[in-house]
Amino acid sequence: MSSFQTPRVVVSRCLGFDHCRYNGAMISDEFVEKLCARVECITVCPEVEIGLGVPRDPIRIVAHDDVSRLVQPSTGKDVTGDMETFASDWMNSLGEVDGFLLKSRSPSCGFKDVKLFNDRGNIIGKGAGMFARAVMARFPDTVVEDEGRLSNFAIREHFLIRIFTSARFRNVRTEKTMRELVRFHSAHKLLFMAYNQRIMRELGRIVANPGHSAPGEVIAGYGALLPRIFARVASCPAHVNVLMHAFGYFSNSLSAAEKAFFLDALERFRGKKIPLSVPAGIIQSWIVRFGEPYLNDQVYFSPYPESLVEVTDSGKGRSC
Repeated sequence: MSSFQTPRVVVSRCLGFDHCRYNGAMISDEFVEKLCARVECITVCPEVEIGLGVPRDPIRIVAHDDVSRLVQPSTGKDVTGDMETFASDWMNSLGEVDGFLLKSRSPSCGFKDVKLFNDRGNIIGKGAGMFARAVMARFPDTVVEDEGRLSNFAIREHFLIRIFTSARFRNVRTEKTMRELVRFHSAHKLLFMAYNQRIMRELGRIVANPGHSAPGEVIAGYGALLPRIFARVASCPAHVNVLMHAFGYFSNSLSAAEKAFFLDALERFRGKKIPLSVPAGIIQSWIVRFGEPYLNDQVYFSPYPESLVEVTDSGKGRSC
């Protein structure tokens, strides 16, 4: 599990790939550029795909009585059916993906902050774009984010952890062996402990396979439950619990000064004075020093490539 499987991520094409915005612009995004150096990016511009062209008059979502339409106010053209047909056909041919990174506020791709209008042209609320809505209906267990929200470290890290975990599990489904499932679960135990211990134990019971089911059936059951463990971002107390668990592997081999140094760092992390990387880095140094094989294999200490971590991630936007 030390090597990184390559996630497949759908990305809005205007995010650094093509000048396909309604005004002919392209959005340069440093994180998207870094991300696509480490993942397989599948790009899409739904508005171009349904023939609206570049540049084009803007479209908007008009909502009335729980019915939404995608219209072009300047021409009166209703492209709802075109978008629904394209979204369905395109996703039917997409295959397995590990995540979606879509353009924020776009009436097609925005997944939560798109302006909704009434028939008179007044803003009446916010919701999901029409293409994004179809994505979330078709892939309810797959992470969907936009480039705006990923400026927040906690959200970005959560996104990265999910897509790389999903990619690793795709390999388990490909291999279809209990050995690979056991290896996957073992390597992710500390990561899962940080997110949700109850579901971690449920996943463990599935891996134990008390009913002696076929590997394919066990893996399918595991995969159905796996996304639920990432329902929310891991909390500070959960990280403290994981690090104390890891500390237990070394406590009998450390000097009193080393123990005190680590526990002080842990308290400073708990008090939000230093980032998680500091106490986690101390544990990693002991993993190397003492050659602890179980902890060395834990994804928790390296859940995604280090090249996707920025120096500014030391504090900004952290949830703990």
